[in-house]
Amino acid sequence: MGPASDEDVAGWVRSLGLPGLVDIHVHFLPERVLHKVWAYFDNAAEHYGLAWPVHYREPEPQRLAVLRSLGVRRFAPLVYPHKQGMGEWLTQWALDFADREPAAVPTATLYPEPSAASYVDSALRDGARCFKAHVQVGAYDPRDRLLDGVWGALADAGVPVVIHCGHGPLRGEHTGLDVFAEVLTRHPQLVAVLAHAAMPEYARALELVASYPRVYLDTTMVGVPFTENLMPLPADWPQRLVPFADRVVLGSDFPNIPYSYATQLRAIAGWADAEDRLCEPFLRAVLHDTPAKLLGI
Repeated sequence: MGPASDEDVAGWVRSLGLPGLVDIHVHFLPERVLHKVWAYFDNAAEHYGLAWPVHYREPEPQRLAVLRSLGVRRFAPLVYPHKQGMGEWLTQWALDFADREPAAVPTATLYPEPSAASYVDSALRDGARCFKAHVQVGAYDPRDRLLDGVWGALADAGVPVVIHCGHGPLRGEHTGLDVFAEVLTRHPQLVAVLAHAAMPEYARALELVASYPRVYLDTTMVGVPFTENLMPLPADWPQRLVPFADRVVLGSDFPNIPYSYATQLRAIAGWADAEDRLCEPFLRAVLHDTPAKLLGI
């Protein structure tokens, strides 16, 4: 049934025969930006109608130590802009962060602006292995023609983009899978990881996975009690995952989650336990093998 607490995580992962976890959805940001994010969550009752206490609200060295103690072997530190002029310097910050932190995979971000194609190309040449796009926070249309060349470059490079394009936890003007599906129609080879399994459009997300062989789901906040109270999964979710068992990747949203890291792992383990066609092979794929493949580890 998964680890009872964070103290049990590393041992549970070893019991699966894995060298560690590979988490494709973790956030490390410049300190002043991260503190603004935390301030937003401090007012979550105003934004979401419920409290959202950040569970790992600690200085950067302690947060890195927590990931090591959990047995997180590698992780993608995701950054994202909310306005023009942020994409390039956040990308450089993320690349510099990966240079100084061995467990961090080099990542980058994007925003619809005239310079996007240039700094995305530079990031790819500098070794970025994963990009983050946040349609809700950025409040932009992913179909914007300023991004057309960016999506094409990422598709050609085979570098994954973790994209928050679903309506959860708040609907935006350009959120929703019908919007992002138009991007996939233009760029069917894009390696897209639907953050949060595009909650609450879980069924539509699986339709896109079925239609596009390079579309994946991440597990971030999916199936945990906190989210189940807001955007519950279909009752037959484990059965629906069977055809796509190798297209699901571990994501956690660490450190900004309002519960322990072990909580997310228990949710994933629950899917494996509920369906005989999943079981431990599914766990090994989700927690390590598939995200490691996507990130080139």
